[in-house]
Amino acid sequence: MERFVDDKAFVSHAVEASIHIGLVVLLVAACFLILRPFIVLISWGIILAIALYPGYRKLQLALGGREVLSAVLLTLLLLALLIVPVVLLAGTLVQGIQAFLTRFKDGTLAIPPPPVSVETWPLIGVPLKRVWSMASTNLISVIKSLATQIKAGVPWLLAASSGIGLAVLQFALSIVVAGILLANARGGAEAAHSLASRLFGNKGAEFEQLAGSTIRSVTTGILGVALIQSVLAGLGFLVAGLPGAGLWAIIFLIAAVLQVGALTLVPAVIYMFTISSGVKAVVFMIWCIIVALSDNVLKPILLGRGVPVPIAVVFLGAIGGFIAMGIIGLFVGAIALSVGYTLFLGWLERGPASHQEN
Repeated sequence: MERFVDDKAFVSHAVEASIHIGLVVLLVAACFLILRPFIVLISWGIILAIALYPGYRKLQLALGGREVLSAVLLTLLLLALLIVPVVLLAGTLVQGIQAFLTRFKDGTLAIPPPPVSVETWPLIGVPLKRVWSMASTNLISVIKSLATQIKAGVPWLLAASSGIGLAVLQFALSIVVAGILLANARGGAEAAHSLASRLFGNKGAEFEQLAGSTIRSVTTGILGVALIQSVLAGLGFLVAGLPGAGLWAIIFLIAAVLQVGALTLVPAVIYMFTISSGVKAVVFMIWCIIVALSDNVLKPILLGRGVPVPIAVVFLGAIGGFIAMGIIGLFVGAIALSVGYTLFLGWLERGPASHQEN
């Protein structure tokens, strides 16, 4: 009889626990569905807040400990640094398109003949020279012959343009989120301490510090270097008068995050040699070489201050993030995978030691 009562009580407790677990799962799923559209914004805002915290603290001390004012000023500064270059580059892109359409309608658009060396390029040299020569003599016929390909590429171009615009908007909103988090830095720090302690026990503070240093290192070493290089490249494009300088700069920024920014400078240099004088093209080429090699100087300075991360990890994170979240995933994916990689290595290194201590 007692065994029957014990079994009945066990079943009752099991059913009650299952109901509680089911309710918790439903609550977590509901919260995830509600927050799903904002996960990227929140993640990027947290990353920015952690990366900017040292600068925020210096600004706060300079303003006499005013937390909210410091966060507002830093947010406005970041928004200006984001919006002003985008507006300027977008203006140059629109002007370039308008000038192209005007010259095309007036019949004054002229394409210089291809250099003799184009034919010697492997694989693409011969067909490229043929199309280029046709375009230099009769551009309209070439456009008509490529009408199908142009029509097929228009939707992709529109999608890419909307994706870039959405990414800029997401960055702007993420900066606002980062400002809100910085204004409430004390509460955020307490929540981070509690979470780290729950996940890693007595090693929580150590892993929390490791995650913070990795985020700052990757943010400055990858995104910081990419932004600096993009500004330098964009200035070179503007001074050289490269058509669509804004689009070139955006493409270079994305490629720089993928660690292949130098490759995007090659077609720009080739184009400048075809439309400009030899001296101007050579100066532009030298500037592009400086921009490409600046990665080797800036990255050890900025990335070396934190935890070094292999380029392969950054590349995989950027590609995977782009596939999962679009253009903004280039940045979030690179940082997230780098942080995960560093924390995993830290967990492996500290595992045996902590096991022996216990």
